[in-house]
Amino acid sequence: MPSDESPAPAPVSPIELLGRVPYGRLATSMRALPFLAVARHIVSDGRILLRMHSGFGYHEACDGSVVAYGADNYNAASSGDGGEPCDDLWSVQFTGPAEIVHPCPEQAELFGAAPVSANGEPFAPAYLRVDPHFVTEHTLDFGASQLVRHAA
Repeated sequence: MPSDESPAPAPVSPIELLGRVPYGRLATSMRALPFLAVARHIVSDGRILLRMHSGFGYHEACDGSVVAYGADNYNAASSGDGGEPCDDLWSVQFTGPAEIVHPCPEQAELFGAAPVSANGEPFAPAYLRVDPHFVTEHTLDFGASQLVRHAA
């Protein structure tokens, strides 16, 4: 007997979700104090490449350290204007070692145009590669139960 229900869409992996947004936040510590820094990201060969402003020195603090990098689509939620919230909000976090790298021309092109300035000074790019060892995904569904997935 045929069913009127269409098959559920295949789940999207956290690394694929990351490809749906251009920016995220890098978390680690510098001189024993935690910090968050915004970064532009691309995914290349299963690793996350980040572009950030070198003038803050955050890339140097991350080089050789375990970091967390997270992104989400929470800006897709209703802005409080009475509109309906997005039905598929998610956040992903990747934890692993970071290393300063120099992207090949093809990778650099995937980042797109760089900002003109960061905090009023000319933007000077620095690049990090994060090799994800631990991945966490959280979803917010306004019509069903919440999903939490962990993968190593």
